[in-house]
Amino acid sequence: MISCRLSAILGAKRLKVADVCRATGIARATLDRYYYDRVNSFDRVVLEKLCRFLQVKPGDLLMMTEQKDLFETWVAHAPAAALSTGDKA
Repeated sequence: MISCRLSAILGAKRLKVADVCRATGIARATLDRYYYDRVNSFDRVVLEKLCRFLQVKPGDLLMMTEQKDLFETWVAHAPAAALSTGDKA
């Protein structure tokens, strides 16, 4: 899963979303989606404007995170006693 780190970068640089909006011309609604990491598809023009303004590389702004299968975790960590119904400890 790809995550956007705009909120962390703005916090480190002590900038507000409104500052980025005014400086780049990107719509506030678009910036809010990036800020709250609710972006469904990344626009290259928006990414370029953000990277130029913040003086970061796309790899600094976007981060790949591992997302495990929910059921795989449960099965792998379920104790054998919990799976059997006959034993009561």
